[in-house]
Amino acid sequence: MDHRMTLNDWRYQRKSLVIPVVLLVLSWQSTAQNPGGFRPPGPTQGSGPYKAVMEMDAGLPDHTVYRPEDLPALNGVKLPIVVWGNGACVNVGNAFQNFLTDISSYGYLVIALGPIVQRNPNATPPQAPVAPPRTPADTTELPRNLPPAATHPSQMIDAIHWAMAENDRAGSKYYKQLDSRKIAVMGQSCGGVQAIEVAADRRVTTAVIWNSGLFAKPTNMGGGKTLSKSDLDSIHIPMAYISGDAQDIAFNNANADFDYLTKVPAFRAYERGVGHGGTYREPNGGEFSGVGVAWLNWQLKGDARAARMFRGSDCGLCVDPKWVVRTKNIK
Repeated sequence: MDHRMTLNDWRYQRKSLVIPVVLLVLSWQSTAQNPGGFRPPGPTQGSGPYKAVMEMDAGLPDHTVYRPEDLPALNGVKLPIVVWGNGACVNVGNAFQNFLTDISSYGYLVIALGPIVQRNPNATPPQAPVAPPRTPADTTELPRNLPPAATHPSQMIDAIHWAMAENDRAGSKYYKQLDSRKIAVMGQSCGGVQAIEVAADRRVTTAVIWNSGLFAKPTNMGGGKTLSKSDLDSIHIPMAYISGDAQDIAFNNANADFDYLTKVPAFRAYERGVGHGGTYREPNGGEFSGVGVAWLNWQLKGDARAARMFRGSDCGLCVDPKWVVRTKNIK
C-alpha cells in the first residue's frame, strides 16, 4: 500500500504561474486604505472546508485579518494563529490575498502586516526602480536599490499580542476560539526576513520562509534589528524554506540558511519553473498554498496525513517531479 501523500492528493493540481515581483507588490496598489471593520468583497473564499473572509479590525488597525467567516460553526475547533510578512515589506495587508485567504479557509486565523489597500483603477502605476534589485550569486550583499521597509518585525509581535488578548477577552468574537499555543510566522522575500527575526520568540511553534533567506553580510532589510547568519542559532523551532528554482533571486539565500541550520528540523523545497513571484496570485494561491497548508496542518494541528508530504525519502513532495527537496532532522 502506498503511504505517500502527494500534492495532488492533498490539493487538486494547479498550473504554476511566474509573476514579476514588481507586479506582485506594486502595480495594483493605491494609497486609499479601508477603515477598521471594513470587509471588501473578495475574489475567493478559499478551497478549504471553511469559507474565509478578509477584513480589518479596529483593535489592530495596521494589519489585515483573514479568518473563517462563520466562527460559531467551528463547534469548539480552535484556530491556530499565522502571522504574515509581505514581499518587499510593503504595508499592504491584501497584497497576498488569494494565498492567505486559502490558508485561512483550512481553519487558521491569519494576520498580515498592513491594512487593506483598495485598488484605484485610475491611479498612475508607480515607476519601477531605474535599476532593479539583484542578488549576487554568493548571497553576500544586500540587493541594490531597495526601498526602506514599510513594515517591521515588531508588527508581527503586535499581531501575536493582539490575538492572544482577543482569545482571552470576554465579548471578543475570538473568545476561546484560538489556539494561542500554536503560532506560525511566515513571510515572502523581505517579509521572510521579518519572519526569521520573530521566529526566535518562544511563543512561536514553526516558521515558513517563502522566497527568502538571510545574507552572509549583516543586514536590517526587514526593518528590524540587523541580522546575520549567526542569528539563526537562536531558532528553536521547525523551519521550512520554500522558493522558486534558480531563477528566484532568493534561491541561494534559502539554500545557505538551510545549510547553516543544524539543530532544528529543517525542510527545503523549490518548485521547478517558478521564480521569485511564486504562485501566490493564482486562484487559491496555487501550489504554494497547498504546501503551506500541509506544513501548517502538520506542525500546528498534528495532522499525520499532512506530515507524509514532508517526511521520509519518499515523501509526497520528494517524489513529485515538479519539486526538489532537501531535509534535515525531519522525523
